[in-house]
Amino acid sequence: MAVNSQAALPPWIVLDPLFQGWLLEDIGRGDRTTSAIYIEEIEEDPPARAEWIVKEPGAVAGLPFARRIFSLLDSRVEFTPTIVEGEYCQPGQVVAQIKGPVNALLSGERVALNVVMRLSGIATLTRKYVEKIADLPVQLVDTRKTTPGLRLLEKYATQVGGARNHRMGLDDAVMIKDNHIVAAGGIGGAIARVRSQIPYPLTVEVETETLKDVKEALEHGADIIMLDNMSVEQMSKAVPLIRQHNERISIEASGNITLETIRAVGETGVDYISTSAPITRSTWLDLSMKIRG
Repeated sequence: MAVNSQAALPPWIVLDPLFQGWLLEDIGRGDRTTSAIYIEEIEEDPPARAEWIVKEPGAVAGLPFARRIFSLLDSRVEFTPTIVEGEYCQPGQVVAQIKGPVNALLSGERVALNVVMRLSGIATLTRKYVEKIADLPVQLVDTRKTTPGLRLLEKYATQVGGARNHRMGLDDAVMIKDNHIVAAGGIGGAIARVRSQIPYPLTVEVETETLKDVKEALEHGADIIMLDNMSVEQMSKAVPLIRQHNERISIEASGNITLETIRAVGETGVDYISTSAPITRSTWLDLSMKIRG
C-alpha cells in the first residue's frame, strides 16, 4: 500500500495554542529533574543528540507536530525525520534524529512522544481498514467521533493511514440523522426545511435505515444517502435502487464496520464507508527517545 505523505497539515496558528497548553500542563512551574541536573546551558555547550525509536510494528504519523512542539520550547532544536510520514516501521527502526539544547529535548520529550504515539496508532489501524478494500472502487472515511480537542490531529492521522476526512464539524455539511428526522416529522420535512436555510453549495446527506427511508430520501432529492446499520443484504438492494434513480447520488455505508465486515460492505457497490473505529478502537504505537552520548 502506498504511503500517504501528503495529508494536509492544519495551520500552526490553530495548533500552537494546543501545543503550548499541553507543554504547560506537563512542565508546570518547571521541569524539576532536568533543571536540577542541567543547571545552565551556554552557547558554547555542544548540542545534545537523540533518536526516536519504534518499539513495535506500525505506521508512524505526527512527526511534523513533534518538530513544532520542540521548536516552541527552543528554536535551536533540529528535529529531522528519517522516514516518510506514514511509513510502516519495524521495531528498532529510528524514525527521527534530534539535536539541540538538552533542556528542550528532555522537557518536550513526553508531550511530543504522546502526540506521535497517539496519531501513529490511528494511522496504523486506519491502514489495516484501507488495505481490506484497496482494490475496490470505495473509499474509507472517518467520523466526528474524536477526542475533544484532538479532532484536527486525529483526522490528520486517518489521512496518513489512507482514509479521507468526512466533515470536520457541524458547519461543514448537512447530515440529516435519525433524531433530525423525528424532530422534523419525516425525511421529506427535514429536507425541505434544510433546503430553505442552507447556503449554496452545501449538499444534503440523509441517514436511512430501511429501503422505505431510501425511497423517501430519493423522492425528496437527497444529494448523499447514508445506509446506516443496514445488513449487507439490505445494502445490496439499496445500492441498485439508488443508482437506477440517479447515478450522481453518492452512497455511504456506516454502522458496525469492522475489519471482518468492511470487505463485504465495499463489495455492495457503495462509494464511501464511514467508521469511527480507526480512532476509537486504536491503541498507541510505542516509541521512545534515547539521548546519545
